[in-house]
Amino acid sequence: MTTDHDGVRELLGAWAFGALPPQEEKAVPLHLGECESCAAEAERLRETARLLGGPRGTAMINGSAERGGPSPGEPEGLLALALRSRPAASRVAPHAAPYAAAVAGLQALLRELAESEPSWATPVVHDWDVHATVGHLIAADEPLARGLGLDRREPVTPAAEDTPWDVAWNARTADVIAYERQRTPEETVAAWAAQAGALLATPEALDPERAAHALTLMGIRLPVADHFLVRAFETWIHTDDIGRALGLAVPPPPGPHLWQLVRLAVHILGMALGTTAPPVLFTVAGEEGDERDDTQWVLGSEDEPVRAELVLEAVDFCLLVGGRYAPDEVPRGTSGDEAAVRNVLERAAALSWL
Repeated sequence: MTTDHDGVRELLGAWAFGALPPQEEKAVPLHLGECESCAAEAERLRETARLLGGPRGTAMINGSAERGGPSPGEPEGLLALALRSRPAASRVAPHAAPYAAAVAGLQALLRELAESEPSWATPVVHDWDVHATVGHLIAADEPLARGLGLDRREPVTPAAEDTPWDVAWNARTADVIAYERQRTPEETVAAWAAQAGALLATPEALDPERAAHALTLMGIRLPVADHFLVRAFETWIHTDDIGRALGLAVPPPPGPHLWQLVRLAVHILGMALGTTAPPVLFTVAGEEGDERDDTQWVLGSEDEPVRAELVLEAVDFCLLVGGRYAPDEVPRGTSGDEAAVRNVLERAAALSWL
């Protein structure tokens, strides 16, 4: 049990989310009573946990149950109810709210896993099991965390300055997963939750003006606000991966959050297609009951008439961009030049590095 300043400070994020092993859980309050700076940081992280519905705040699952709804034994179950009730984390700015909600959703799923029979070794995606998938999310959040000044995590992966980003990224992911496999799943979840909580406590998560500056991460230069949306996107995709592997239904992001992800994905897809691709009228259709009407963009060249039309549902489009649909398998409506449509679908699927 660590009680030194640096050791306890590394535990604060996990402590705020109630994700520490019992022996380390006891160390934190002892240190907070003696260290004013750690006590202040713990209070900030605890407020973030409360807004996310974490264990040290308003318990999301219990709160959902109090509003009425199925009990754990009923068809929808407590997990789906909790995921559908993901809070918007009102203290964070709108650009960070989808990430906050996605973090809360994955926490609900992982709590369900910790309390039930399915194994952490259940295969999920690529060659990752549940444990490795959470380790991958630690690595995936790191570039933004470092870009916002958060401490670098162990182990350190050396890379030459001219190493292509995707080569460096694959090496880092492999190193983090290998490191986390030496630890318990609970320790890995605690590390992920701590880093997520720290990201959501940064000034850039709270202030849109601070999030307006651009960073180049994962080979693309975007405002920090959009990088938070990328983190929301990937967290939701992998939550869905884990849910599918375990036979648990994971709802899509709440409507307003889903459309934030859609708009970002369309923007990046437009950048990837450039201005020379055959132009396609692209419609992303909302489900019945959405507050938004269908939304359209012209993708590709602006100097020639539209050659084709393509219609995708919002969730299907996100799953295509997330690499969870093959271009020829995603449900769609089309008309016109099939080659132009296929170009858009293939470029969308190629965006995924998840």
